[in-house]
Amino acid sequence: MCVIDVIEDNMLQTKVCKYTFYNLSCSIVKIMELVAWFLITGLISFHITYSDAQPADVNVIENGANGDGKTDSTRAFNKAWDVACGITGASAKLVVPQGRFLVKQTTFKGPCKAAKIIVELGGTIVAPDTPKAWDGLDAGVWLVFEAVNGMTLDGLGNKGGFNGNGKGWWDQSCRYHPDLKGCTKLAPTSLKFFKSNNLRIKGVNIVQSPQTHVLLFKTDRVTIDSVNIDSPKDSPNTDGIHIQSANGVSISNCKIKNGDDNISIGDHCLNIKINNIECGPGGHGISIGSLGKDGGQVEVRNIHVKNVSFTDTTNGARIKTWQVGKGVVQNVIYEDIKLEACEAPIVIDQNYCAVRGACKEKAGSGVQISDVVFKNFHGTAALAETIQMGCSKSFPCKGITLDAIDLSPAKGVPCKAICTDAHGTEKGTVKPGPCLLAQANEL
Repeated sequence: MCVIDVIEDNMLQTKVCKYTFYNLSCSIVKIMELVAWFLITGLISFHITYSDAQPADVNVIENGANGDGKTDSTRAFNKAWDVACGITGASAKLVVPQGRFLVKQTTFKGPCKAAKIIVELGGTIVAPDTPKAWDGLDAGVWLVFEAVNGMTLDGLGNKGGFNGNGKGWWDQSCRYHPDLKGCTKLAPTSLKFFKSNNLRIKGVNIVQSPQTHVLLFKTDRVTIDSVNIDSPKDSPNTDGIHIQSANGVSISNCKIKNGDDNISIGDHCLNIKINNIECGPGGHGISIGSLGKDGGQVEVRNIHVKNVSFTDTTNGARIKTWQVGKGVVQNVIYEDIKLEACEAPIVIDQNYCAVRGACKEKAGSGVQISDVVFKNFHGTAALAETIQMGCSKSFPCKGITLDAIDLSPAKGVPCKAICTDAHGTEKGTVKPGPCLLAQANEL
């Protein structure tokens, strides 16, 4: 028998059900009546969450895109993005199937209503092959993701990606063609992520960018994994990945061949981890900077670079700051580095200039560089000046550590280390060396 008592609680101004089971043969009907009463009165509610629900698919072809590589699919991509981004209360997937999709300069804007948004790249998105396609548009970017949080850009194990068709821009670059009438200093960055957080970029190919391949600007909590970047070693200003005003970025398992910094870390960057990267042939290394141009304030802290190979690159580990800059670079580790014919494996340059050697030191200003570790560097160097540390007299480098450095000449030219106003310690075998001044306590 099942007895159900309903009593009134004046303090709560509601009814409370009190029930007692006298035996296991209590009527199921009575139990259902009880549950129904609670639902009607609002004392019980059920919330169902589908944590593993499949995302809603939005295919760019179904929105008008054409994968022939010639038809302009910009409007179709924007339409598909708006649909996916507007899905409420669920995950959404923007699907780019196999094919080559021509997309002109555009911005994919958030914030999105979908809890998560996945861009699945089975094919390749290609840029126009002529700079004229940017007439009247922002010539500094190709594709922009703005205010998009919680997005995954998935190239399905490097099956899909982006081709920036950069040759037309390189051929009119003022850097390499200064006498060309109408030469250009600015060219599009292929992928720009702006004011976007909690991003994951994985298994994507990014090739032939007109300028920087990937730019993270004002982004937090970004993971880049298994991304392949490939442009000619003589392509101008084609940084692989540039990070600016960012916190909590992880880059791992990437291959980067390009014509400028393989990875560069700009002003206002904190907590950056870089691991298992293949750089080269081509590129200017993994660089911090340049920092402090035009007297800007600098804060770069907690940078850890580990397990990196540099093959036929201009630099390896490099920190570069302008003389007029202010602020700090602190707590930096480069470790477990392999080098093959790298021109300058270790560089600190506090007199960085657009034209090398043209900018002289400026008294009373400079970025303070401290607590920097170079550990377990092995391989060959293509230039004689294997270790170069040109620090500021006003703000000398301090707390520099050279630990287990073994570098040999790649072309039979004796290696040497040249250090100016660099203070720190050397541990284990340091070859070439010694270089650093004894650590001063009051700097």
